[in-house]
Amino acid sequence: MAARALASVTVTFGMVSIPVKLYTATQAQASVSFNLLHNKCGSRLKQQYVCIREGVIVERADMVKGYEFAKDQYVTFTPEELKELEEKGTQTIEISEFVPAESIDPIYYDKAYFLGPDKGGAKPYALLAESMRQTGQTAVGRYAARGKQYIVQLRAIPGGLVMQQLLYAPEVRSIADVGIEEAPVRETELALAKQLIGQISSKAFEPTAYEDEVKKRIETAVHKKVEGEEIAISPSAPEATAQVIDLMDALRASLEKTAGKRAAPRAATASAQSAPAELKTAQRKPPKKVSAEPETRRKSAKR
Repeated sequence: MAARALASVTVTFGMVSIPVKLYTATQAQASVSFNLLHNKCGSRLKQQYVCIREGVIVERADMVKGYEFAKDQYVTFTPEELKELEEKGTQTIEISEFVPAESIDPIYYDKAYFLGPDKGGAKPYALLAESMRQTGQTAVGRYAARGKQYIVQLRAIPGGLVMQQLLYAPEVRSIADVGIEEAPVRETELALAKQLIGQISSKAFEPTAYEDEVKKRIETAVHKKVEGEEIAISPSAPEATAQVIDLMDALRASLEKTAGKRAAPRAATASAQSAPAELKTAQRKPPKKVSAEPETRRKSAKR
C-alpha cells in the first residue's frame, strides 16, 4: 500500500528550494491498546474532570488553561492568547548548517519522518541526498508545524532522505545526574569481556531478527478470549534476589556458553562435509522396496 503524505513542505538549501512531501516513518498503531470498561456491564468509560476544591464535575466549556508559577498559584490564558503565542507554520524546512553525522548523539533523536520529492523536486532532492552521502554530512535546521517549532536533522539513507526530529538541549538530561560510582577495571577482566563481545558480535544490526514477544502473547490471548477460552494464570514467581558472583567466573562461564552455542551448528556442518563418500552415496540412495514374494508364497501354501 502506497504511503500517504502528511504535508507538502519546501527544503531550503542556500538559494536552492526543494519541494518535498512528508511521510511517517514509524507505525505507532502497531502496539496493542485496551479500552477501560465498566466491569459490571462491559460498557466503555469516559473521562471526567473533577474540581479538587468543590468536588464537582467540570465540563469542558468551563475549563481554562493555567500555568502554576508558585505553589497553588496560577496565571490563566485564554485560547486567543495561546493562539497568539504559537509558531506560525511556514511549510518550510530551513537548513541552518551541515554537521558530521556522528556528531549528533542518538539520545537527541525523537520522531522520524521520510521525505520524498514533490512535483519538480526530483533533481535537487537527489543532489542534496548524494552530496550528503559523499561528504558524510547531515543537515540541521528548523521546521514549524502545529503551532510549535522543531529542530530537525536531514540525513541521507539508502533510497532517500529522513527528517529526524531532534530534542532541544534542556530536554535531554546529563548522565552526570545518575551519579555513577567509579570502579577500576583489570586488564584480565577487560580481555575476557572483549573476547565475549567478539563471540556474540554481528556484522550489522538486523531489525527483523527481533520480535515483540509481549505483543504476540497479548494477541494470542485476545484471540483465545474471542473464541471463549480462558487464560491460564501462572503462579507468582518469587522475587529474584541479587547474587554476588565473581566477575571473572561470570565472564568465563559466558564465554563457554556462547562458544558452545556457536560450535554446535558448525560441528554438525563440518561432520556432514567430512563424511566418507560411500556414506554420502548410501544416504542419497532411496530405500529398497520389500519384495512381495514371501507374502505370495504364504498365501499359496494356505491354499
